Amino acid sequence: MRKKNIAAGALILTGAGIITRLLGFVYRIYMSNIIGAEGMGLYQLIMPLYMLAWSISCSGFNTTISKLIAEERAKGEYGNMGRILKQSVVITSFLGVFLSLTLYFSADYIAGYLFKDMRTAMSLRILSIAFPFMAAGTCVRGYFLGLQETLAPAVNQVLEQCVRMITIYILAGYFIPRGLEYACAVAVIGVVCEEIISFLYIFLSYRRFKSINRLTKRPSLTPSASISLILGMALPLTANRVSGSLLSTLENILIPQRLQVYGMNTSEAMSVFGQMSGMAMPLIYFPTALLTSLSITLVPAVSEAVALKRISNVRRIISKSVLLACVTGLGAASLFLAFPDELGRVIYHQPIGGMLFVLGPMCPFLYLQIIFSGILNGLGKQVFIFKVSLLTSAINIMFIYFLVPQRGIGAFMLGLFVSLAAACVLEIHKIRESVQIDLDFINSIGKPILAAAASGLSVKWLNKAYITPLLGQKFGLSLSVASLAFLFCSIVVLCGVIDVNDLTRFFKRNEKPGGSRSAA
Repeated sequence: MRKKNIAAGALILTGAGIITRLLGFVYRIYMSNIIGAEGMGLYQLIMPLYMLAWSISCSGFNTTISKLIAEERAKGEYGNMGRILKQSVVITSFLGVFLSLTLYFSADYIAGYLFKDMRTAMSLRILSIAFPFMAAGTCVRGYFLGLQETLAPAVNQVLEQCVRMITIYILAGYFIPRGLEYACAVAVIGVVCEEIISFLYIFLSYRRFKSINRLTKRPSLTPSASISLILGMALPLTANRVSGSLLSTLENILIPQRLQVYGMNTSEAMSVFGQMSGMAMPLIYFPTALLTSLSITLVPAVSEAVALKRISNVRRIISKSVLLACVTGLGAASLFLAFPDELGRVIYHQPIGGMLFVLGPMCPFLYLQIIFSGILNGLGKQVFIFKVSLLTSAINIMFIYFLVPQRGIGAFMLGLFVSLAAACVLEIHKIRESVQIDLDFINSIGKPILAAAASGLSVKWLNKAYITPLLGQKFGLSLSVASLAFLFCSIVVLCGVIDVNDLTRFFKRNEKPGGSRSAA
């Protein structure tokens, strides 16, 4: 196989991620304007079920395929790769069909007794169509990622968002005037169309890849051994993701209900929930495009390095990845602390500045979680991830149930901060225990904090004194955000926190054994 570079793969996915997130923001802004905060709340109430179906049918298999393909490729066992993929597709497709039928026939019960809002029943039935396509497509994407062939998944990612937006644009005029129930349904139709087109594209990409890179070696794994290998890793991962999705769904069900106990009516509670989960949180996660892509590539990269016993490579990959997450998280925190109200007004025309200001300091913890997930999955620590996930969800649910009725939505955000901090402490301890890595806390935390404070305060003053009076709010905010990012990055580089040349080299890998043959 040809020489691979993890950074190149991560950058391809990052480019796709940035485009997708930009399109996603256009989509969310459009949706929030035409259906309002209450409509976004209904939509956000349904989406955890979508994530739950993904978790049950294919989430564990996605990471499993990526990791196993990387390991088999490192050993030169190309024949095993196709067998692993085909068996995974069969298993996940069966699960997808089962979940589709289950959701379709239980939609009224879920809407009435769990969500306590019958307006979601139609959307749930429509959503059920997507599951088999989602399951099979996820497996094929995992195959490409395990080979570090990131172009097809990257294009697929952008295509998904484009299909969703086009679908909403075409159907919105017909559905939305009929009420929030239909407005929510048209958003779900966009998800279904996205999954169907996404599956067709990634399947055709696989067929093309297979025709170019022909199978040259028979599988050494028997069918039963292959299934055992797949399920041995996929089941703990799936249990982790399923429990996380179930608990996340429970959180999303409880938040509006406990806000009503706090004193809000149904519409007010759903609006606050929609503002937080459908507007503020996506904005907080927007700067993570590079980290999300990096986390995806870390799973096969760390797995392969461990399989080849290149522990020094593992340590280098981990240290640089953690450094990048810290720097990105602190830079994002600076942005959300400096311009929370401006971001809420300009992007969503909604008063979410207070939420952004509270969520901003959590960015380093949120962003580290993304990187830690890739590292720990690559190290094979799925059971540990499962335990941490249960702990963090338990903390969140306790804050929601007991404190939200007394303190409102702020209590949920406090619980989120406590759970993230606990998870980061446990995960970094586990990583250091596994690979005996020493982290440079001055470079990773100390200097970036000073850079974040200096850039945030300086640009905030300039924005208020000169930029906004001259350019107005929209253009002034755009220039201020760009200035803050440039100033922060400049300080970080000048202080020696990040060596740009080092970052372009640290994921470089040697050519793999096995010549130029590829898998089919």
